[in-house]
Amino acid sequence: MSPSSPLLAVIAGVGPGTGAAVARKFAQSYSVVLLARSPKNFEPLVEEINKAGGHAIGISADVADEESMKSAFEKIKGEGKGLAVSVVWKELVNRDGVENVQSVVEGAAAVYNVGSGFVRKPFLELQVSDWDNGYSGTLSSSEPPKYPPTLIFTGATASIKGSAMCSSFAQGKWAARALAQSLGREFGPKGVHVGHAIIDGVIDIERTKSWQFEHDDAKISADAIADAYWHLHTQPRTSFTWEIDMRPYVEKW
Repeated sequence: MSPSSPLLAVIAGVGPGTGAAVARKFAQSYSVVLLARSPKNFEPLVEEINKAGGHAIGISADVADEESMKSAFEKIKGEGKGLAVSVVWKELVNRDGVENVQSVVEGAAAVYNVGSGFVRKPFLELQVSDWDNGYSGTLSSSEPPKYPPTLIFTGATASIKGSAMCSSFAQGKWAARALAQSLGREFGPKGVHVGHAIIDGVIDIERTKSWQFEHDDAKISADAIADAYWHLHTQPRTSFTWEIDMRPYVEKW
């Protein structure tokens, strides 16, 4: 697993499921930066990718905190010397009026895979903190990128359907989808591919191994999600897909 490009991909919200699978996939072509609030979420993966011949660094960061994200990108610039850093998220955390998006987005890809604080409670039992958690979840290169710079948001069923007792979770996911749509319309004409992925179903990870379903293959493969994200990233700018909707064949929708 030796990166074939000096460009960089940033994955925010790295855990044992989708984030890890996406990091492994993109690490086959790029150096990767893994962001998570807790180092225990990215340290084993950083070690795994580096041992396999790739290049990965992990940084503790809270995407809901502007200063934390500014600090994270300063660390990326410092630790990733010689790499082309994709600063897609500068537009999310610091609206300083960048006139030419190409001067900011010159790297490979960024994947926003942050959870939105899943809470299942009756509406009248929700606390203010439940709403805050749901809402708060909501990168110069010497080599031109082979594929358009890409920003992908991971969504869920709640991105388009607010289920009973999931109001705090749904409002965060709806907000993230609206943000992705707005960014797509703003930056798409400038050659930046913004996409949103609805992941509708249980992801097959260690935590869900014991969850039993009528069919053995009723869970979504995290590797299949990573493959879909890579496909989005490699689309030419003549055929950008803004949203994909993934689920197992037996999932009701």
